[in-house]
Amino acid sequence: MTFETIEYSSQNGLATITLNRPDRLNSFNVRMHEEVRAAFDTIKADDTVRAVLLTGAGRGFCAGQDLGDRAVSADNAAPDLGHSVETYYNPLIRRIAALPMPVVCAVNGVAAGAGANIALACDVVIAARSAKFIQSFANIGLIPDSGGTWILPRLIGQARAMGLALTGEPLMAEAAAEWGLIWKCVDDEALIAEATALAEKFAAGPTRGLAETKKRVRAAWTNDLDTELDEERDAMRMLGGTHDYAEGVAAFTEKRKPSFTGR
Repeated sequence: MTFETIEYSSQNGLATITLNRPDRLNSFNVRMHEEVRAAFDTIKADDTVRAVLLTGAGRGFCAGQDLGDRAVSADNAAPDLGHSVETYYNPLIRRIAALPMPVVCAVNGVAAGAGANIALACDVVIAARSAKFIQSFANIGLIPDSGGTWILPRLIGQARAMGLALTGEPLMAEAAAEWGLIWKCVDDEALIAEATALAEKFAAGPTRGLAETKKRVRAAWTNDLDTELDEERDAMRMLGGTHDYAEGVAAFTEKRKPSFTGR
């Protein structure tokens, strides 16, 4: 696919997806959904990719759905928003969650509506100090989609999640980090360098171990303790036979930097 609404690159194990509709604050239309899906399909099929960086071009990360892409008026039949969610947004969130590698999100400006929840669906979120997260659905009579009603209370508790969802008030990046909504808030000029360095670290890391860590932490949100203990046992048994585990132990013993291959 020739990309028109995103930029995609892959180098040294790191795939980078940049949402690229800056004139629309990188809001999603159907074309962008199709291109992001194609990018993630490419990543899934490429054995050399070991980490992903997701960010936005221009002054915003993503303003969610491009409302101009829908014909909403009293003169038109009501749009089937359930179809939009089921066809485009839910598969994207599931792709991010299921991808067997870390996904780093660099939030370079406003992340609103579905844009906020797509960012929060990533494994590690780093935001510029000027960035803000807005659950803007309440302003147009909707609910937080793209996993918002599920992930928000798990990250910051019901009281704060309910407040953000019902009021639609912006939450600045520094407060988001203090609340535990995101991993880190950094100065604007340091965002891309810091996010890229972290993603490159993951790309050069023990891929299967990182993938299992991601899988187990996400599964633990719904598993009981006994189930998770058994799953940890099985994961450790499998990882103990990997090349990267042997290399990590050897490097530690020999006091050198490990050279992980993802095997």
